[in-house]
Amino acid sequence: MKVVNLKQAILQAWKERWSDYQWAINMKRFFPRGATWDILNLAEALLEQAMIGPSPNPLILSYLKYAISSQMVSYSTVLTAISKFDDFSRDLCVQSLLEIMDMFCDRLSCHGKAEECIGLCRALMSALNWLLRCAAFYTEKVKETLEQAAAESQLKMCLERLEKMLGSTKNRALIHIAKLEETSSWSTVEQSLIKLGENLNSLSNSPLRSQADDCVSLIKSIPTMLSVHSEQLNKTGFPTVHAVVLLEGTMNLTGETQPLVEQLMMVKRMQRIPSPLFVLEIWKACFVGLIESPEGTEELKWTAFTFLKIPQVLVKLKKYPQGEKQDFTEDVNCAFEFLLKLTPLLDKADQRCNCDCTSLLLQECSKQGLLSEANMTNLVAKRTADREHAPRLKSAENANIQPNPGLILRAEPTVTNILKTMDADHSKSPEGLLGVLGHMLSGKSLDLLLAAAAATGKLKSFARKFIKLNEFTKHITGEGSKSAPVRALLFDISFLMLCHVAQTYGSEVILSELSPAGEVPFFETWMLTCMPEEGKILNPDHPCFRPDSTKVESLVALLNNSSEMKLVQMKWHEACLSISAAILEILNAWENSVLTFESIQKITDNIKGKVCSMAVCAVAWLVAHVRMLGLDEREKSLQMIRQLATPLHGENTLQFYNERVVIMSSILEHMCADVLQQTATQIKFPSTGMDTIPYWNLLPPKKPIKEVLTSVFTKVLEKGWVDSRSIHIFDTLLHMGGVYWFCNNLVKELLKETRKEHTLRAVELLYAIFCLDMQQLTLTLLGHILPNLLTDSSKWHTLMDPPGKALAKLSVWCALSSYSSHNKGQASARQKKRHREDIEDYTSLFPLDDTQPSKLMRLLSSNEEDANILSSPNRSMSSSLSASQLHTVSMRDPLNRVLANLFLLISSILGAKTAGTHTQFVQWFMEECVDCLEQGSRGSILQFMPFTMVSELVKVSTMSSPKIVLAITDLSLPLGRRVAAKAIAAL
Repeated sequence: MKVVNLKQAILQAWKERWSDYQWAINMKRFFPRGATWDILNLAEALLEQAMIGPSPNPLILSYLKYAISSQMVSYSTVLTAISKFDDFSRDLCVQSLLEIMDMFCDRLSCHGKAEECIGLCRALMSALNWLLRCAAFYTEKVKETLEQAAAESQLKMCLERLEKMLGSTKNRALIHIAKLEETSSWSTVEQSLIKLGENLNSLSNSPLRSQADDCVSLIKSIPTMLSVHSEQLNKTGFPTVHAVVLLEGTMNLTGETQPLVEQLMMVKRMQRIPSPLFVLEIWKACFVGLIESPEGTEELKWTAFTFLKIPQVLVKLKKYPQGEKQDFTEDVNCAFEFLLKLTPLLDKADQRCNCDCTSLLLQECSKQGLLSEANMTNLVAKRTADREHAPRLKSAENANIQPNPGLILRAEPTVTNILKTMDADHSKSPEGLLGVLGHMLSGKSLDLLLAAAAATGKLKSFARKFIKLNEFTKHITGEGSKSAPVRALLFDISFLMLCHVAQTYGSEVILSELSPAGEVPFFETWMLTCMPEEGKILNPDHPCFRPDSTKVESLVALLNNSSEMKLVQMKWHEACLSISAAILEILNAWENSVLTFESIQKITDNIKGKVCSMAVCAVAWLVAHVRMLGLDEREKSLQMIRQLATPLHGENTLQFYNERVVIMSSILEHMCADVLQQTATQIKFPSTGMDTIPYWNLLPPKKPIKEVLTSVFTKVLEKGWVDSRSIHIFDTLLHMGGVYWFCNNLVKELLKETRKEHTLRAVELLYAIFCLDMQQLTLTLLGHILPNLLTDSSKWHTLMDPPGKALAKLSVWCALSSYSSHNKGQASARQKKRHREDIEDYTSLFPLDDTQPSKLMRLLSSNEEDANILSSPNRSMSSSLSASQLHTVSMRDPLNRVLANLFLLISSILGAKTAGTHTQFVQWFMEECVDCLEQGSRGSILQFMPFTMVSELVKVSTMSSPKIVLAITDLSLPLGRRVAAKAIAAL
């Protein structure tokens, strides 16, 4: 008999009462082999026929069960067919459908194409919606007293199936993918949830109700199933936070707060630090900084950092989304509660600053809205009671130490006032302005004001105002003898202040952003071309030191003949540019005995007598000149530096001479430090009460730098935290040895560690040390050091656990933080300044087009037979297609390129025929990536992972979980969802 369609075949089977296997044999005979049962919609046809009467047809149902068991129909078509049934009043039919679901719902799988797997996700979501509608129907029905018992038993069956379906993480993961694939269907699920929730309130049966609530909360957790991270509760110290704060306070006071806030948040997230302990660690680092900072400017910088900048950082941290039921002000309060228990630390800081630091901090935090009034009063009272027992300095010693924190907090509003004063028109009352500036120069007020300005981000505008003032003094039209000294002083004070700022906070604070085609201000030109700085070598014969010869001659004549410098109509900026050539003339005359020592003395007195800035410019050139001379030729130049550095003690000097000399001496001392060390000369600079240069000349003489690096790192590791002195040593070593040398040797140190807790501590500290130049060190680590370790089989043994696991952790942390800060384009000024000669051109290491095998791929193919496929010119893009290409991330960028190649290398290791510690390393690397990821962070480093790698990873036992697949694939892309669905459905 010829059967026309499915319906007829099913009816005939029913009429003739075929057994299930007989039915299957006949069906296969009736229908040609070309069509699959899913295309013919067999499951739906069977269900339609079985569900005609009030109770289901057992024979036809047995056919369906047979079809499911013998895999004639796929799970997704069965689920879709079930979800189309909506007459819930037929209890027996619903029961039989639930029984069919029992056959496979807890072990769903699909080994077909990606499309079929996505089909399974969709079907599972519609089945979920069907179960919810079913449950809602029965909760409604429970209200009717006659039906109550029957409805409750039906509801119980429904909820059991829901629990069973949602109990498997795999099913939830598949629904998660379906939700992203079809947002409209998910919103119907949400509506069904609301409806069920409304009906649940009237349920009197509490076991059923709690069961239903569990199911509802499980469904609600599906969209966020990746973001649940537990916090570390077994640790109290976090050396990375400590070191990042110390690094910023010691080296980057002028930096903006946002990059610091983001870096701290990154560390908090990667190490899962609970909020109160995180804030506590920041305060601990501040107090340690206060205690160990060298006296003088460094101490003031730290005070400003602690009392002005860190409260601002916390205000920004407060804006970040905290976890549920968490209140940041409560965390800050809790952190202070912990801090008050560290009595010795606080006592030592109080002793150093000669005041109650904690109470001042608490008041500052309360002002910024970080602490409630009540909490502040409570904490202040506790600390005051505690201080009763603190060791005190003798009152005589105490009296003359003014507490810095109080001064800094008072200096901050003063900065704003001074900026306002400087905005006024200088030509109207130059004398008034001079009074303000003179007041700024006295005692340590200049350093206080600069530190306060630096900590609050106002230093740049401060410097701009002084540059404007310095430019203003060029106007000399119709100047009389009365206004000339004022103009000379305004020029001198602004010049000295700018030099001091450049030396204390780095010259980048002073440089303006590219100004529109106007001329570059005199001071900027002088600073860039003539001012000696660490690591800057000047050429004394450079054209910038050789101005117009007529000006030089007139200046030499002026210095040599007059009894003192003239002030009226004097062009100070020209004099400062001509002085270097004038000094050369004078030196030559002295060398050739044309001038006597007495006349030299008279000339140097003239140079430094009225305006200190001329002496600064003269010494700047002499420093460059001395470097170029032989040992026996230096005597007269050094003697001249000595002459210029000794202040005059005449009556005839201009106003504020002593204050200006103090700043001049400090500037000259900084300028000459390197040359004096190289020439082993002593020059006594007048004692200024300022500190000698902090953190200068830290490396021990005659010790190879590699030994210095290992010994400092070992010391830091033993202590468990990095102190500011070590940070400076690391920075110097990074400058000297270069990025590759520095990174390579520290990684070697890490791989030597064999104890688990030591390696973890080493990673936390290394990450912090790498913050000295995170971008470049990450490029070196991921682009050179890891590929070398992973492709050289003789080095594989070094990647054993624990050091190998620790290196994987370090690599992921560095990659994540570089990638996130790099995308926001935040390199601190300190890092922009670094020399870049030792950075290899990453383009040649990893060529752009796929046709030319990169050095990395050649490395691979040398020890891996199937890596040839990777490096062959016509290799199909599919083996390296990753989400980053679909998001069109620029591959011209070194970091993106290094990451893409690292993931290609990882992918080839996973697919290789040999396994070893390097395979294990790759697994740790991926696990760490998953651990550190934020939920839904599209565009993280995992977007560089080839899609083909997912199926390889799932084969590794520890990685074969649905959550991990969801975490490592980019679910915002249709292709990403297909890859994920395929991998999860096959688990």
